[in-house]
Amino acid sequence: MGSDLKVELSKKTPIFGIKVWEVIGIAVGLFIIVILCVLSFCLSSRKKSKKDRDNKVPVSQIPTVSKEIKEVRVEQVPANGFVPRDGILLTIHDKSSDRESDKVMVHLGVGKMKHGDSGSHSDSFHHLEKDGYGSQSGEEGSSGTFKAAYNPSSSYPITAPSPLSGLPEFSHLGWGHWFTLRDLELATNRFSKENVLGEGGYGVVYRGQLINGTSVAVKRILNNIGQAEKEFRVEVEAIGHVRHKNLVRLLGYCIEGTHRILVYEYVNNGNLEQWLHGAMRHHGYLTWEARIKILLGTAKALAYLHEAIEPKVVHRDIKSSNILIDDDFNAKVSDFGLAKLLGAGKSHVTTRVMGTFGYVAPEYANTGLLNEKSDVYSFGVVLLEAITGRDPVDYGRPPQEVSKFSIYHHHL
Repeated sequence: MGSDLKVELSKKTPIFGIKVWEVIGIAVGLFIIVILCVLSFCLSSRKKSKKDRDNKVPVSQIPTVSKEIKEVRVEQVPANGFVPRDGILLTIHDKSSDRESDKVMVHLGVGKMKHGDSGSHSDSFHHLEKDGYGSQSGEEGSSGTFKAAYNPSSSYPITAPSPLSGLPEFSHLGWGHWFTLRDLELATNRFSKENVLGEGGYGVVYRGQLINGTSVAVKRILNNIGQAEKEFRVEVEAIGHVRHKNLVRLLGYCIEGTHRILVYEYVNNGNLEQWLHGAMRHHGYLTWEARIKILLGTAKALAYLHEAIEPKVVHRDIKSSNILIDDDFNAKVSDFGLAKLLGAGKSHVTTRVMGTFGYVAPEYANTGLLNEKSDVYSFGVVLLEAITGRDPVDYGRPPQEVSKFSIYHHHL
């Protein structure tokens, strides 16, 4: 049988006379080659597919892109780019000199500080002006003119960088920026007298410039004074975490040895008291539209402090000199050194009466019971002050009428 199989395999086929066993061998070889090709193709395809999967970001790792339109906030408007809006100020004439080179304006209120304007008796800090302009009288709130002292620009900047951009993000408290003492010495030229903006019983305020070019107000608390240390803690606790366009922003702080320093945004257009009674009146009078804008901004800031955050913040020293004004005449409430926190469920706190005479609510002055209504009363005094153009405290009047509100109480 083996010989028969051998004979059959040795027979020639019609395919080019090739023997049968040769045809079988060729067929098996071709089959093996086809199998190898198929395997090779499958392996290469699998590797390519795996590579594509590795390069693709999983759906769970793709960041969600919000379709919500975000507001672009302009936090700072340079003084040399100021453009008065129609109706805010009625321009009489322009002055080509650069405002910054002419004077250094006060920008940060500090409780219990000396005031450089003899026309006002309310407590605010002493300010220095290079041009020497003093207070002017005659304002009764009726004029609608403004003497322009700005260099008009063709347009506002579209965006403004963060005042902390370019600085390392580091803080012991989890917010703001932690400045070293050396950082602030460099910013203020070693706290030179030329950079002093104001001073009082608890500290000195300097103008400074950070390494990224941002102008700041540096409030240096005096050492070894218990109330100053308390003021530092109160300001940090009260406004360290809050953000509102009508509140002066606390950018950071320095705690190094016995040094306690607070760093604020710089607001260089004076305060409401100066525009109503003091040095800023040299530039003209606020129109009614400007006054309303400032008052509404102040009211929004107080509503935020009293209703939008927990615990509530009672400012306790609302007055015209603590309402700073930026170049666009937006109000910015400042000086939280006397602020008190009002926790949930508390209708009031009992505390030593502090504030500014003429602005303090009588029920708080008589009982020492403090709540947000005390700020509302003080805001009412500011409202009346802005409408009448008169100082809340006038020592030229009879003793019972020194405080402006006592006059109105008498007639009500």
